[in-house]
Amino acid sequence: MTKTYLFVDFEFTMPEDNRKRKGFVPEIIEAGVVVVRNNEVHDTFSAYVKPAINPLLSERCKQFLDITQEAVDRGISIRELIAIFTAYERQCSSTVITWGNMDMYVLRKQCLQASIPYPFPSKEIDLSMEHKRFYGAQNQTGLMKALLEFGFSAKGKHHRALDDALTTFEIFKLMEKDKKYLKRPDPSTIGERVDFSRLFAQMA
Repeated sequence: MTKTYLFVDFEFTMPEDNRKRKGFVPEIIEAGVVVVRNNEVHDTFSAYVKPAINPLLSERCKQFLDITQEAVDRGISIRELIAIFTAYERQCSSTVITWGNMDMYVLRKQCLQASIPYPFPSKEIDLSMEHKRFYGAQNQTGLMKALLEFGFSAKGKHHRALDDALTTFEIFKLMEKDKKYLKRPDPSTIGERVDFSRLFAQMA
């Protein structure tokens, strides 16, 4: 059976400043998905999503994400987004991969708020934690910094959901390559370690 990965990235609403962060509920306003099969990009999806709790974006959010109110107003609803995710999951049982745990945390919260079943019952991987454990870092590394550490720069734009999902996939491939390189070979058998033909010749 072909293994399928969904590389997912979201951008969220933001409060105007840190003083207003208490009690603020982040909502998904942009979604990017990369469907990968056999280590190749099979499909991509990108959409703006209309927030329900705080429909007006803060100036800080618009500037930081380089996003407009008009773009978000034309977006799909959270229900439509989850319906798309549910369709992906029905097509194939997928492993969902994100950079950090915030994406799935906010998605779960929004599903609860909207009384919609969570669309991803399958395995989830926080690649930033995998990266931290595998390379022995003290702290989790940012997405772009992790890519730069491999000697690559991003092809897309940071804080664009689809571009960040594609970058996550690139890091995944680089990590898998390192894992194969560092994997210890199977221990040799005693027959491989000892040349019995030479041993028998000495004994004759």
